[in-house]
Amino acid sequence: MFIFKRLAAGATALGILAAGIGGWSPTAGAADAKVTFVLVNDIYKIDGPKNRGGFSRLAAIVKAEQAKGGKVIYVHAGDTISPSLMSGFDKGAHVVELLNMVPPDIFVPGNHEFDFGPDVFRTRMGELKAPMKLAANLRDEAGNPLPGFEDQKIVEIDGVKLGILGITADDSPVKSSPGPLKFADSIKTALASAKALRDQGADFIVAVVHANRAQDQVLFGTGAFDLVLSGDDHDLALFFNGRTALVESKEEGEYVTAIDLQIKAEERDGRRQTTWWPNFRIIDSATVAPDPTVEVKVEEYRKQLSRELDIEIGKVDGPLDSRKSTVRTGEAAIGNLIADGMRFATGADLAITNGGGIRGNKQYAPGAPFSRRDVLTELPFGNKTVLVEVTGETVLAALENGVSQVEQEGGRFPQVSGVTLEADKGKPAGSRILSVKVGGEPLDPKKTYKVAINDFMLAGGDGYRMFSRAKQLLGERDAKLMANDVMAYVKEKGAATGKVEGRVVLK
Repeated sequence: MFIFKRLAAGATALGILAAGIGGWSPTAGAADAKVTFVLVNDIYKIDGPKNRGGFSRLAAIVKAEQAKGGKVIYVHAGDTISPSLMSGFDKGAHVVELLNMVPPDIFVPGNHEFDFGPDVFRTRMGELKAPMKLAANLRDEAGNPLPGFEDQKIVEIDGVKLGILGITADDSPVKSSPGPLKFADSIKTALASAKALRDQGADFIVAVVHANRAQDQVLFGTGAFDLVLSGDDHDLALFFNGRTALVESKEEGEYVTAIDLQIKAEERDGRRQTTWWPNFRIIDSATVAPDPTVEVKVEEYRKQLSRELDIEIGKVDGPLDSRKSTVRTGEAAIGNLIADGMRFATGADLAITNGGGIRGNKQYAPGAPFSRRDVLTELPFGNKTVLVEVTGETVLAALENGVSQVEQEGGRFPQVSGVTLEADKGKPAGSRILSVKVGGEPLDPKKTYKVAINDFMLAGGDGYRMFSRAKQLLGERDAKLMANDVMAYVKEKGAATGKVEGRVVLK
């Protein structure tokens, strides 16, 4: 068995005990620590799918790990206050309440923590009881760390010094609505933070990051970190090369990963030598009974939602598919339905909405009831339908942006109404559009068009920066919720009608 050994300077070690994680104490000389990290990421919904996931099962898993004794560090790698079904009503307050029933020891915000703007972000983070909130690359408009947040921390367990750093999603200004908050480059900041921790005497470096898989792999490949705990990609990932471990725990608490570590550190020839080995345990939450205390609170929210949302507004007319792989890679019937509702509500010439904003990740059979709950499940962000006036040149730029990341299932993929387009995804991004028609006529680059989009795109989200300076005919202040527009459209038509009909053709 290969065991990785790392040397680190250790003349002056900074030992800081983390508040709220009991039973941890430093010792002198040679050190031998056993610690378990428990990772969850990207959990939004009070319930998971088909008896798997959700906050009560997550709580049961964490409590069971803590009940074993020993040193357990419960880590949340971000994306939680949105987009839950209820977050459109309370802006994530219910999620914080559920998390606080079994609070994480470490929390690093993801991009969805900023969905309701910087003020709500500050409020929710102030309410969250996690003793360590970390984000080394996050600053306010003046360049200062945010209250309650730290860049990094050294925690000493049985004489072993764990250096822990946090990195929030540096693409949050594109994917969310953080306002004037500033985000430094994730890779550069993480490397600088790791070096600072080593200089302070850390034996073992843990990076908790909300980062895409490409960034994860760069961090993994540097060798600067011992353990990388990540969120954002919604998959179950585990990489270990004997030098660095990288873990992500899928989404919605469906799986929770426990990493048991034995870390030994001692002085040899005037230098600190660290030896460690991990044991990975992937816990399927379907094997766990919900925690009864948390389940009582979850049931309260279920009943509250049912009173408001379980009202049928029409029948499904033709199959609808909102799975991520559908709405982010091609024309989707449910995308057409939503875009049609936006255009109907505003009288626009055409409508464009980003497929990443459609979040239900489910299928609807023909004839099935379609309710308020279904609409809000699909559109949980509380986005508004705005109307802008732009040239055909801008429309073309928007559509080029929309198809630029189809291979990566980018959330910017365009679901459209009133417009048809052909594109060749084999061509370089930015030059893929072959033809565009609006109302059956070829797009005129010089002509002005009324375009319905969502307010996230208006702010430049998902790369739609070409809309940020557009003339606003119906601005955010006066606009209605997209969800309400779709509900009204379904009621007007008498059914949830959507068909794949060649609006977006990819070659």
